[in-house]
Amino acid sequence: MLEALGLSSGATTVYRTMLDRPGDGIHALAAGLDLTADQVRDCLDELGSLMLVRASSEHPGQMRAVSSEVGLADMLARQEAELATRQAQLAASRAAVTRLVADRADTRAAHGERLLGMDAIQARLEELGRRMTTECLGVHPGTGHQPEDLAAARAANAEALARGVTIRGLYQDAVRNVAHTVSHANWVLDHGGGIRTAPVIPQRLVIVDRAQALVPIDPADTRKGALHVTEPGLVGALCELFDQAWQTAVPLGAARAEDSGTGLNDTERELLRLLGSGLTDDTAGQRLGVSSRTVNRLMASIMERLGASSRFEAGIKAAHRGWL
Repeated sequence: MLEALGLSSGATTVYRTMLDRPGDGIHALAAGLDLTADQVRDCLDELGSLMLVRASSEHPGQMRAVSSEVGLADMLARQEAELATRQAQLAASRAAVTRLVADRADTRAAHGERLLGMDAIQARLEELGRRMTTECLGVHPGTGHQPEDLAAARAANAEALARGVTIRGLYQDAVRNVAHTVSHANWVLDHGGGIRTAPVIPQRLVIVDRAQALVPIDPADTRKGALHVTEPGLVGALCELFDQAWQTAVPLGAARAEDSGTGLNDTERELLRLLGSGLTDDTAGQRLGVSSRTVNRLMASIMERLGASSRFEAGIKAAHRGWL
């Protein structure tokens, strides 16, 4: 379990032993765990970097284990703070890239080519798929992925994966409840690709070999067309946006934490933030990839847990409890 929090198996074993036998020094730990003294020291360095061990007052020159109730809670709090910082950076990058794409969408020759209509977009995707050599990154918002479209993509994906192309896809958490999308994602995973999900992800996006990309001309209506971008500065910004979103997402095969001691899961926390910023139920639901009915259900659950009679009161109480 501790390995899931970032601890190596060796450091986990040393930490547990120190909790059980607080008087053991380095050599006693090494003998009891069949490790070398240097291996124990490496584990103590790792535990110290996570503030799970401290200098012992009772045994000068030795380290003592911080109780799991205190040490692990502090470590989770630091990880959550780091995640919140990365999510804020992602939001800022998302806004910057959206403005950049909008500003340059009308300039074809220097910055990209307009592809009008779904047939033109699909034809360009097929062309890029045949020519890509190293990597294909995709952002797929929402839950409306049609089974026939996902099935049609498998042949091209299989051919690219067989050539050694790395395929990584980013979806919203809501697709974990959509059987045909999960089936497609598992197929990608089984064939060596990578799939992750997050409550909120950037706009629809495809990046090929980190050298060219397709982005919607209008993120609110992707059927209007796309911009095929090849300018290095803009493609680099899109790659950075994807990488930030990828870092904050969770692998599809891993369960997203439903409650890390805050009383809210990631989706609920993001929903409160979106509604608190003034978005309507429909708009917040679109950002999260869920229906307005689901938004109402989530808010009712949050209000019940907080004992709040209104959404405004729920936001205030959640903030007071440090849930946001």
